[in-house]
Amino acid sequence: MAGFLFEQIIFGPIRSRRLGVSLGINLLPPNLKHCSFNCLYCECGWTSPPDKCHDFPARNLIKAELENKLSEIQKRNSMLDNITFAGNGEPTLHPEFAGIIDDTVELRNKYIPSCKISVLCNSTMAGETDIFNALLKVDKNIMKLDAGTDETFQKINNPKIKISISEVIESLKKFDGNLIIQTLFVKGNYKGVLIDNTTEAEVDAWLNLLKQIKPRSVMIYPIARETPAENLEKVSHEKLFEIAQKVEALGFEAEVYS
Repeated sequence: MAGFLFEQIIFGPIRSRRLGVSLGINLLPPNLKHCSFNCLYCECGWTSPPDKCHDFPARNLIKAELENKLSEIQKRNSMLDNITFAGNGEPTLHPEFAGIIDDTVELRNKYIPSCKISVLCNSTMAGETDIFNALLKVDKNIMKLDAGTDETFQKINNPKIKISISEVIESLKKFDGNLIIQTLFVKGNYKGVLIDNTTEAEVDAWLNLLKQIKPRSVMIYPIARETPAENLEKVSHEKLFEIAQKVEALGFEAEVYS
């Protein structure tokens, strides 16, 4: 399965199940997934080898294309809820990510000040000072946390860099609650290894991590498209709702997107 990849820097607006009417920004090479994870469920497919991932779009080109699109949306008086950094992998891997966030805030304020800026981030780069400071400037830092234990973290997210879940948690705690956690729940079997972050033990461990992070809210969702790994199951809405209730019992807002 090749995966769904974006050919453009700016895409949409599209209607997102989590973010409303959203204009996407892809900071990664076109038609190539570049990420610090190699998640079994990723709709973009498997992560490309590092030696193929050097053709990042230039900062000035990103700014020019975004300005053209926002100007067009403003002239049409069209609805736009979010400018969302997503695309073909992990956006914070762009070497000029921090400057691009500054450009985006400037253009948002100029053309559509009511619009939010969101970053879908896998949390691996959040400990870098420039990345951390840039993420604090956006409205919605949507940070991935798909597991409660390191064993399950390594199985599901399959990091391409050496990192543990404890390192991720230490980075997320530095946001002092100014972040949103996104978690995809999944079950299945990959190469003979059981994959399941919905067990009672795993969910309890994940809830304990939420208590340390203290997020503004938690987004809970299942797989929605074909996955690169076979034999993965979509978790039921009932199970996701049950998990969401446990999150709310801790005092955190939870939304299920299924």
